[in-house]
Amino acid sequence: MSMPDTPVHDQLSGRADPHAAMTGEIEKRKTVVMKFGGTSVGNIERIRNVAKRVKAEHDRGRRVAVVVSAMAGVTNRMVGYCAELDPLADPKEYDAVVAAGEQVTSGLVSIALQALGVKARSFQGWQIPLVTDDAHGKAAIESVDGTALLACLDDDVVPVVAGFQGVGPDGRIATLGRGGSDTSAVAVAAAIHADQCDIYTDVDGIYTTDPRIVKRAKKLDRITYEEMLELASVGAKVLQTRSVGLAMRENVRVRVLSSFAETDDDSGSIVVDEDEIMEKELVAGIANSHDEAKISVRNIPDRPGIAAAIFDPLAAANINVDMIVQSVGVDNLTNMTFTVSKADEAAARSVLEKAREYVQYGELITSHNVVKISVVGIGMRSNAGLAARMFRTLADRGINVQVISTSEIKISVLIDSEYTELAMRALHTAYGLDAKEEADA
Repeated sequence: MSMPDTPVHDQLSGRADPHAAMTGEIEKRKTVVMKFGGTSVGNIERIRNVAKRVKAEHDRGRRVAVVVSAMAGVTNRMVGYCAELDPLADPKEYDAVVAAGEQVTSGLVSIALQALGVKARSFQGWQIPLVTDDAHGKAAIESVDGTALLACLDDDVVPVVAGFQGVGPDGRIATLGRGGSDTSAVAVAAAIHADQCDIYTDVDGIYTTDPRIVKRAKKLDRITYEEMLELASVGAKVLQTRSVGLAMRENVRVRVLSSFAETDDDSGSIVVDEDEIMEKELVAGIANSHDEAKISVRNIPDRPGIAAAIFDPLAAANINVDMIVQSVGVDNLTNMTFTVSKADEAAARSVLEKAREYVQYGELITSHNVVKISVVGIGMRSNAGLAARMFRTLADRGINVQVISTSEIKISVLIDSEYTELAMRALHTAYGLDAKEEADA
């Protein structure tokens, strides 16, 4: 995600320091952003519960801003309508459709708060404004003007912001990609200098892996920005990747906790700077992503610039390429295999087919029957044995590795999707992540 060099909170139109206009009394009050995901606002009763949580926080004397997602299932329905009409729909019109869910939710939550006697008003992305680039469907935030939100807080009004959306340079609605409401919440928190950004969801924190797959998964009290960023980027669904990147850049403390359980200031999991964690584990967690399409471009003339000829057009089409491997063929030919998200597969095929005359490849093959498994931990920096342990564990169970990619604190492999659960459980045990109470039971 491309981020502006200037911090979001320093780009507020007309006020370099939003706190300068506050009274001493207001300045002492803790400011919290509360973000609620789709399941948390899934129906009217849940929206009432959200309003009660917000009121409770407000009644504690805190300044509260709220960011909401669309009600569960609404965005998928909007996406389905677009796909039914045209799988390659105009991205600007696509955004106009799929952003509708958050507009509804922000109004409903405001109504629910007013019914409880809390002053509230809704904001759409363009009303703040939350300004993005022109990459419709997966836009990046360029600036946020917190003036209107701060004015609400100063008047003891709870602003309820429609997440997932902003306004592009052309004045059109632009959406931030799946899970974009998390990024909206962090951006709002940075813009108003919030003390904390609380992400309420259907889980009670961040786990070492998906507890639906591995029953011995442990809840983490704290995790570093870097580790959470890597986990989010490789399939962990708790937080959107861009939200973690922005939180790390802007030093926003992010807490993940449940909308469906009693909570207090110690609930959930906190994402913080590495310096705030005293005891650092070698491996923080294991993630999997089924949102992978493997594309193989075969029998390509092996000449200088051929990789650029393949990947430049994909980049121009805003298609993110993840894992890449090049293998040497015969007769001065080579093969290139890489992954893109399943949502981008049709567009990627279209781009590559248009480039075929220049690239002169022989065959284009795609596959969905793959999963990416990733092991993440700051221990990767200094312990080479962690990588060997991953490959040995998979090999002992007869699991073939198709593609490998690494970063400073992450190792990812692409394997057949049928081995997902076996690989996750085996690796979780191999790295000593199993919860002791469950293991001893």
